[in-house]
Amino acid sequence: MKNAPDFADGITAETVKEHGLTEAEYDVILDRMGRAPNLVELGIFSVMWSEHCSYKSSRVHLAKFPTTGPRVICGPGENAGVVDIGDGQAVIFKMESHNHPSYIEPYQGAATGVGGILRDVFTMGARPVALLNALRFGSPDHPKTRSLVSGVVSGIGGYGNCVGVPTVAGETNFHTGYDGNILVNAMAVGIADQDRVFYSAARGPGDPILYVGSKTGRDGIHGATMASAEFDEDSDEKRPTVQVGDPFTEKLLIEACLELMASGAVVAIQDMGAAGLTSSSVEMAGKGGVGIELDMDSVPQREEAMTAYEMMLSESQERMLVILQPGKESVAKAIFDKWELDAEVIGHTTDTGRMVLKHHGEIVCDIPLDPLSEDAPKYERPYTPTTPPVRLSPADVAAPADYGQALKTLMAAPDMASKRWIWEQYDRHVMADTADNSQSGGGAAVVRVHGTDKALAVCADVTPRYCAADPHQGGRQAVAEAYRNLTATGAEPLAITDCLNFGNPEKPETMGQFVGCVEGMAEACAALDFPVVSGNVSLYNETRGKGIPPTPAVGAVGLIADIVMRASIANAKDGDTLYLLGDCTGELGQSMYLRECAGREAGAPPPVDLALEKKLGAWVRRAIGRGATVCVHDISDGGLIAAASEIALSSGVGVTLDAPPADLPAHAFLFGEDQARYLIAASGEGARRLEEKAAEHGVTLTKIGSFGGDSVAVDGLLDVPLADLRTAHESWLPSFMAGPIAHEDAA
Repeated sequence: MKNAPDFADGITAETVKEHGLTEAEYDVILDRMGRAPNLVELGIFSVMWSEHCSYKSSRVHLAKFPTTGPRVICGPGENAGVVDIGDGQAVIFKMESHNHPSYIEPYQGAATGVGGILRDVFTMGARPVALLNALRFGSPDHPKTRSLVSGVVSGIGGYGNCVGVPTVAGETNFHTGYDGNILVNAMAVGIADQDRVFYSAARGPGDPILYVGSKTGRDGIHGATMASAEFDEDSDEKRPTVQVGDPFTEKLLIEACLELMASGAVVAIQDMGAAGLTSSSVEMAGKGGVGIELDMDSVPQREEAMTAYEMMLSESQERMLVILQPGKESVAKAIFDKWELDAEVIGHTTDTGRMVLKHHGEIVCDIPLDPLSEDAPKYERPYTPTTPPVRLSPADVAAPADYGQALKTLMAAPDMASKRWIWEQYDRHVMADTADNSQSGGGAAVVRVHGTDKALAVCADVTPRYCAADPHQGGRQAVAEAYRNLTATGAEPLAITDCLNFGNPEKPETMGQFVGCVEGMAEACAALDFPVVSGNVSLYNETRGKGIPPTPAVGAVGLIADIVMRASIANAKDGDTLYLLGDCTGELGQSMYLRECAGREAGAPPPVDLALEKKLGAWVRRAIGRGATVCVHDISDGGLIAAASEIALSSGVGVTLDAPPADLPAHAFLFGEDQARYLIAASGEGARRLEEKAAEHGVTLTKIGSFGGDSVAVDGLLDVPLADLRTAHESWLPSFMAGPIAHEDAA
């Protein structure tokens, strides 16, 4: 960094560092501006060049994702992805992280994560119809875990329930790798008419810019910068950077924005998310290739004497920025007056390619826009690929002394135990279109497209222990499992969104995990015709030098053409035959059995055969569509016996499995986590057709048991009463949460 003459008044090298900028980045700012930035300009550069906003460490690798397809209307680059679902309709969806804020202030961090992802969807003209979440907490033994779970779940429920959008699916894991950095990933799904989808790019100079929603306060200032840094001993001091949400205002904002869009007054619209007014104005102007001029005196403010710096960097919630058709200002203001929301014209677009801010009659910012967006730093960071461990053979893993006890241990383990305590706090059925919610045991939720016979299947998936052992296979598996979960409902998989959660990208080992996962995901998406249409990258999830396990969460959406022709985990009935679709080699590496029953985390994760995943997925969807089965469940955590138990628990009927095959050890057959496998229940004519079509298409379909009775049994190995298994499965989380809540400053 150059010496004092290259700093504006009141700015020092330490000021630059506090804004998260490196010396080299500050030198680039000097070069692009031709002078030293003032504090307002420095703050704008700092948030726009933060990892959270610029993706400077990940953009080069994100380009590897397939992002197009016959149904893709809009891929990455907008607020959310847009996919054709027929009949002139589109599904619009996105997943994002709110990790750092949720660790610092769990309730508001999680609540505003929900609010932010909703705005990403309705800003494009969609009415939100479903919410999902993917949560990772530390070890249950960690003193903060219980309070974090309580706060996050309350925040998600408190916001989603009040705003009136059902929370229908998700997953919750516990692992010591998240002790210092929990993950709160939120996903929203909406429906819009294809000819009424709205985008964020400005169109030209002279258009008025309207600020709408809540007033601007000092909450959330530098939230994007905080989300782009590691935690340390002073993390609790960052509470002021956590935003405060108001779901009732959000509900009004949804209705007002949709009404404004219907009026024909909107040129472009963008929510004020990370970096608030700065990112929304920069992105709209940058995408449109125009300039922007704002009068900060016109910004609605809820606090006295706010500076331009504070207003531009505030992340106050429930706010939007709209570019209007000239002359439509009164139409817009009347709509927002009706909904009792602020709406003020605060500026206009220009032809200068610059951002100009005026405050109290003075120009307080005048910077070129290109360096803030297209010309922002982009790094190809060095990386060290992860060396995968060797595969474990079944002989490398001891069989349980008591198979029944092993099954109960698995089903009561924190990751596999029922999450009823969580999802009962969420309104799953508001709007009256939820046909099946995944929290009751299935892999994907089903939501009817209102007023039609169509439905959407939605899910969120990733297996972090696989990604840590072998990022490439873990990335492939995350996409493949989401594909299977949609398929198991009968849905045609359409596309995915993602939330890529990793540690410090400046560490070659962490960057190697990121690259491995991305490349694995990209391969799976290409092979399965399952493009990436939106997403989010969350890096620097690290505390005191220790990063989280690599966690590339995949949010997926599929289409059911006729909601009547769908399958569910809960549809097995007395007398049904249980079939296994797919082959079994007994992959125990990184399995739940290995971790929970043998106390080890070792070995390579199961390999993913993408061609087989595609072939079997198509076969399952045809079987459901022909009405041959209404009960399908994919096999994942815990292996075959866990999946069979989940069907039994959800359906309320026992299941008895035949003795394992002689050529494979029983524990490998029952607990192995081989991929590309499904369990299918059928009877009578449906069973006959399944067997006939399996032979016709050359897929492996094996009778392995039948439903009936009141226990989960395996011939000669175990017989666990269904009531006992249900108690084990459903009691862990309520018992855990009934314990004492640690004080917030617990280590």
